[in-house]
Amino acid sequence: MRAKLLAAVFTTIILGASGQMYYPPLEGDEWEATDPSALNFCPDRIDSLYAFLEEKNTFSFIMLKEGRMVLEQYFGNYTQNSIWYWASAGKTLTAYLVGCAQEDGLLDIDDPTQLYLGEGWTTCTPAQEEAITIRHQLSMISGLNDEVDDANCLDPECLEYLVDPGERWAYYNAPYRLLLDVLSETSGQAIGAYTTERMGERIGMGGFWLDYVRWGKARDMARFGLLSLNQGVWETDTVLSDATYLYDMVHPSQDLNRSYGYLWWLNGQEDFMLPGLQLTFGGSLIPDAPDDMYSALGLNDQKIYVVPSQDLVVVRQGNSAGEVLAGPSSFDNQLWQMIEDLVCEPSDLAENAGVQLSIFPNPVTDEIQISTSATILAYRVRDIHGRPKGSKRPLIEGPIDCSHLAQGVYLLELETTGGMIRKTFVKN
Repeated sequence: MRAKLLAAVFTTIILGASGQMYYPPLEGDEWEATDPSALNFCPDRIDSLYAFLEEKNTFSFIMLKEGRMVLEQYFGNYTQNSIWYWASAGKTLTAYLVGCAQEDGLLDIDDPTQLYLGEGWTTCTPAQEEAITIRHQLSMISGLNDEVDDANCLDPECLEYLVDPGERWAYYNAPYRLLLDVLSETSGQAIGAYTTERMGERIGMGGFWLDYVRWGKARDMARFGLLSLNQGVWETDTVLSDATYLYDMVHPSQDLNRSYGYLWWLNGQEDFMLPGLQLTFGGSLIPDAPDDMYSALGLNDQKIYVVPSQDLVVVRQGNSAGEVLAGPSSFDNQLWQMIEDLVCEPSDLAENAGVQLSIFPNPVTDEIQISTSATILAYRVRDIHGRPKGSKRPLIEGPIDCSHLAQGVYLLELETTGGMIRKTFVKN
């Protein structure tokens, strides 16, 4: 219950600080900031987060709220201008670029990959090879044998038929990497030049590709995360407008691993699969993170987390925080536990410290009683996703009926003569 309460408190604090989206200039180091105190983050808990990150071999950490810098910290000799690899977090950049290429008429994701790489790019039979599409590669369901010695080998003899496309989900680098070759072939440019022209210079994102791996600064990753948060739009410039592709990219792309979209990892699904295993695990991929979060996850814990409901982008670069894994790791949930624990007072979210207010009972079964020194003008009840569940203006004196609410954690917003007050409560 405490974990749910902390998650609800973090969500409601973030929602309560909503404002207009900000985009940093395309050039220079200027980046508008939001003071962590505006989100009710406790300085000692920020220090604890930074200590945790340093202990876990982190080089850089960024948190954006509506595009503004809330937290930015570098460790050791790593600085704002240091370059590091994205690893498989870069797959999500490729997914965006494939969407751009399709929007520009350069390809169709339902086309056979053979159309762009030529016949014989695998050792499959002609019919087997022709059945593999770009969509299959984006979804990790190409059917090619991933149980090979070198998962990055792109030679035809390394790309063998195992099952028909769509029958098996397997996290396999080689078919993914060939998407970069498809982009180069269809655009007529090296992948670095295409990335810069089609996206990088339009959002101020630097970096480069080296042997199919993206490299860049932490702020480059943050800029890409901000573009993703805003569904392909950077201020007045629409980098990608294909609404269907944007939706499909961050929703289940197949039924085998519903926690995987087009190269993005998805939170809040009923079950998930992991790289290297043909097993399905029940529950959400990152249980303590927001359900609507989608993530770019790379080797040695390179991370970009995007949370649409809270307008958040979180970036982490560094060496492995623990066991060396290709994508998701236990560090994901540990980090989100620390993030959700940043708020100061889980039991009292008053915006005006001079107003005294208490609610009881808590947990509640049927009705909430309110005791306050201020005059209440109106109230609203929200669930942990910020959705209204009841309101009244003006408030009639007496208890607030909660009998219709499902079990869970809720936020009570009270507009008073002394200011806005927010209180969390639990419905049994």
